[in-house]
Amino acid sequence: MEAAGLRMSSAAGRGTLAAAVLASGMAFLDSTVVNVALPTLGRELGASLAQLQWVINGYTLTLAAFVLLGGALGDRLGRRRIFVTGVVWFTLASLVCGIAPNVETLIAARVLQGVGGALLAPGSLALLQSSFQEQDRARAIGAWSGLAGATMALGPFIGGVLIDQVSWRWIFLINVPLAAVIVWLSRRYVPESRDSAVAHHFDVAGAALGAAALGGVTYGLIAWPEHGFVSLPVLGAFVVGLAGAIGFLLVERARAAAAMMPLRLFSSRVFSVLNLYTVLTYGAFGGFFFLLVIYLQTGLGYDALEAGLATLPMTLLMLVGSELSGAMATKFGPRLQLTLGPLFCAAGVLMIRTMTPGVSYWTGILPGVLVFGLGLTLLVAPLTATVLSAVDVRFAGVASGVNNTAARAGSLLAVAALPLVVGLSGEDYENAAALGAAFYQSGMWCAAVFVLASVLALFVCGGVRLDRPGRAPTPAQRTGHLPQVLQRGRCP
Repeated sequence: MEAAGLRMSSAAGRGTLAAAVLASGMAFLDSTVVNVALPTLGRELGASLAQLQWVINGYTLTLAAFVLLGGALGDRLGRRRIFVTGVVWFTLASLVCGIAPNVETLIAARVLQGVGGALLAPGSLALLQSSFQEQDRARAIGAWSGLAGATMALGPFIGGVLIDQVSWRWIFLINVPLAAVIVWLSRRYVPESRDSAVAHHFDVAGAALGAAALGGVTYGLIAWPEHGFVSLPVLGAFVVGLAGAIGFLLVERARAAAAMMPLRLFSSRVFSVLNLYTVLTYGAFGGFFFLLVIYLQTGLGYDALEAGLATLPMTLLMLVGSELSGAMATKFGPRLQLTLGPLFCAAGVLMIRTMTPGVSYWTGILPGVLVFGLGLTLLVAPLTATVLSAVDVRFAGVASGVNNTAARAGSLLAVAALPLVVGLSGEDYENAAALGAAFYQSGMWCAAVFVLASVLALFVCGGVRLDRPGRAPTPAQRTGHLPQVLQRGRCP
């Protein structure tokens, strides 16, 4: 790897940090505001619920399938090169999203946008890790964490204003000027770096089979309400998904050390169970909030800005409390937080699901949002560090990537499955009564999934400590889902 030489005080250092922050902010903005725009998209494009599910899942699918490959490409071909490629790809796809004449075009563009995100997402943090001198690296990544987090918090406000005052199309078109600035900063200030020691071959087959597995199952779940389980499209999709999953496992086993997802990582019981825990918690979160933002607008009459701001306290709680949560996990071990966090989330979901038209936000919605946010604050910070502590230090990067992929896959499958489970399909989401009944049921299902995750955490890592000396991860390794301040330990 080329020597890192940037200082925070230099123009090149500030320019590199700005490029990474703006790129992450661009991706965060789209991820937070597209949910808020769903009712508007449905009205203006005449979309069914299944099509709205694909607006979300088309992006998540390709991002989850290719993000590990994107990181490997950056290491081998040049981190700045792949980062800029990802920014340009993401922006061109965003442009197509913004001018899409129909929902089918929008979905196709979102799929392509996910590929760009898979190239962009690993690169923004990798640039900081590889470009700055060691004494400035933690400071640079800390600044990235805070600024990117602020962007995530501002996303609902910015998106709501654009949707209500201009057009939903501008939540995508705003990426064009941002990308121009990012590319200019990257060309002018960001040094190129690569790791010549990495493998010459990329696990393209593994990524493609993983995409087939996730895509087949997702399509089957979304198409099930309309076509029925015994229909050719649904059964065919599940067969493709199963074949893709089996093929993926066979390829990863055959590639061994060169695999995108080394299967030997799962020889650790803690690593395996906590990745299942990740699928459950992020799945329950993603599925519930997919319906929440629609219900706030269709059922309660909120506009896009109000719907976005309704859940803002949750994000602020995580931003303010993540460092304290990490410190607690380091001092007392992560089991208590990983157990209590999902229980608080379950309680928050059960409180939120009872809201009805005319309810006061301050007494009927905000308390549940705060309880849910407290649960996320408790569990998110220790989760990745505990997963990392279950594997050898040399696998820290890929273990973090696997856990991040598990989170995205959980959300992907939940958004596909939850409407099926609660009997919501077609244009039912436009009917306030039908949507309200489905939303109420979804709260029960998601709360149950959170409780199951809590039980897993209670029994899986009773002796885990995160304060053992000599195993501190790099800041990049600590960033699995949200910025964290944790030391690495080892599960016995």
